[in-house]
Amino acid sequence: MRYTERRRLLVILRLGCHPELVEGLSMKQFFVYILKCNDGSYYTSVTNNVERRFFEHQNGLLDGCYTHKRKPLELVFLEEFCEINDAISREKQIKGWSRRKKEALIEGDFKWLVELSRRSG
Repeated sequence: MRYTERRRLLVILRLGCHPELVEGLSMKQFFVYILKCNDGSYYTSVTNNVERRFFEHQNGLLDGCYTHKRKPLELVFLEEFCEINDAISREKQIKGWSRRKKEALIEGDFKWLVELSRRSG
């Protein structure tokens, strides 16, 4: 699959949030997301409502936010968590990564992501 095709795919990694395994239990969902800005930069954050948060970013409703003057935006990565602390930890991890590591994650190239992790120590 070419990069341009992969870029259009929304990567969803489910980590333990399987309602069919916990019948009758309402589970909270949290998401780490990456937006690609019109200048080519990436913005990573956490939300409990992806649709609302993307709407807020795309329509400039978040004054002072990094994305405010970098529209239009593209949602390029989404990862789901059941626990907010896990989502926040993942967000911090991704924010500390190089652009190349973020792009490997976005593309779903986990072999390259592991290699880049080895190189950076």
